[in-house]
Amino acid sequence: MAKLTVGGAIRAGLERKLAGDPAVLLLGEDIRDPYGGAFRVTRGLSDRFSDRVVNTPISEAATVGVAAGMALRGLKPVVEMMFGDFLALAADQIVNHAAKFSWMYNGAVAVPLVIRAPMGGRRGYGPTHSQSLERMFFSTPGLRIVAPTHRHDVTALVGAAIDDPNPVLFVEGKLLYALELSPTADAFDIALTRPPYPTAVLGNAAGEAPDVTVVTYGAMLPVVEQAMRELFDEDEITGEIIVPSEIAPLDTTLIGQSLARSGRLVVAEEGPRSWGWGAEIIARVAERWGDAFRARPVRVAGQDVPLPTARPLEEHVLPGAADVRKAVETVMLQ
Repeated sequence: MAKLTVGGAIRAGLERKLAGDPAVLLLGEDIRDPYGGAFRVTRGLSDRFSDRVVNTPISEAATVGVAAGMALRGLKPVVEMMFGDFLALAADQIVNHAAKFSWMYNGAVAVPLVIRAPMGGRRGYGPTHSQSLERMFFSTPGLRIVAPTHRHDVTALVGAAIDDPNPVLFVEGKLLYALELSPTADAFDIALTRPPYPTAVLGNAAGEAPDVTVVTYGAMLPVVEQAMRELFDEDEITGEIIVPSEIAPLDTTLIGQSLARSGRLVVAEEGPRSWGWGAEIIARVAERWGDAFRARPVRVAGQDVPLPTARPLEEHVLPGAADVRKAVETVMLQ
């Protein structure tokens, strides 16, 4: 029996909720068969749930606005962005409406809206189809941002997001779609914290205190895993990788606890370095656990330029395993 991929697990989560909850419906551009969405995640669902898988016009703002209204009326809409970059077209509806309604009406209304966003580069799609625009929404109160990986129970995450009374931006790293879900990994012990939005903790199998704590999310995890395997094999450097599925708002308790054991921190993200998620993590950890640092923390991130279409240039701009290795080596040598 074929193992479930991340894309297949998202589809399974959508199918399970469609079958079990008549309030759930899917909205998006070309998500009905035979296309099934740009990344084929919804393929087959319109055959079984024809009246609740709805193709929409090419207007992200209108789609999210309509979906927010549906959520206010008690439905549980799931909107698929063809590409995460198009979130910018719906930013007003997300930031000034969906994320604000419950606050504006003192909790008398809920907005159980999920926006699925295929995100990130490494596929040569160019500057307007390869960005990590979730960063635009990190500071939006009332909005939850969730980023699954192949080390999480992705089907359960989909269900949790749909049942959440708050709007959820569900960030799907494009390169993760084809990866098989796996609760185990060579050279790592993997533990998950409690649902609904667990953090995956990848520790070294020997159970020793790690030499370094590495924090990442989404499609950067395979890159970080590769780097840490190489560092262990070649230099016997052990790491503990902290991978939250809920990336905003973010609880830094596990990060601080890991830092207390390692004394060294590296943060890794695919988006541009400036004003990023990693910078916020370092700031929060320094405020609360500053005495635990044995070395200056290091950020790994993309360069502050639009992403090129040419694959060699894209690879140069985006952070790779070599960049993670260099960051870990830097904190180890301080």
